[in-house]
Amino acid sequence: FLAAALRGQRQGRRVHRVRSPGRNLLMRGNSYGAKLCCLLVAGMLQVSGMRIYTHGNVEAVNGTDVRLKCTFESSAPINPSSVVISWSFRPLKPGREESVFHYQQKPYPPVDGIFRKRVSWAGDIMGRDASIILQQVKFTYNGTYICQVKNPPDVHGAVGEIRLRVVTTASFSELLYLAFAVLGGILVVVFLLVVIWSCRRCKKRRQGQLEENVEAAPRKERKDPTAW
Repeated sequence: FLAAALRGQRQGRRVHRVRSPGRNLLMRGNSYGAKLCCLLVAGMLQVSGMRIYTHGNVEAVNGTDVRLKCTFESSAPINPSSVVISWSFRPLKPGREESVFHYQQKPYPPVDGIFRKRVSWAGDIMGRDASIILQQVKFTYNGTYICQVKNPPDVHGAVGEIRLRVVTTASFSELLYLAFAVLGGILVVVFLLVVIWSCRRCKKRRQGQLEENVEAAPRKERKDPTAW
């Protein structure tokens, strides 16, 4: 009985020794898998480094031009031949999105739709600027404008949105800002005119004083050297 027990313990030890390398391989496999996942996540974060900046709300008077500003940052070097810019429009009323503008090596304005001959390029690829200008805006232009930029390998990331509101007249804040700008320009011009007038007046006064001093100075009598 004791001999059988000893044999059983030895077989159990042998079985344990045989199974342990498999467990080690499994643990190593899990470790390698975790490292691979970390590398993949890091690579995805590095690729999806596109960031886009826009003004949330823009107001424009009916019939005027408005600039829709959109700038971007990329973790990859800017390559003008591979950058792709897309602008789309989502109206206030339910409906499908409409293409507004496309840029790939050169501008591609829309050839049909409500934005035909109403959009112009106002950006600079190397300056990381993807802005456009809407010309003679109408009330049908009310809605959300979406700016999307791709700079391979940066092709993922959030898009920029601008909510445009077309109004009949400028808002009070814009009128106030315009009034301050005009008033400031007038004050600058008046200040320059006052400075120029003061300089000329001082110059004339100095010339008058010099002439008076010359006239008031006593004339020295010349003596005849032969007269004694």
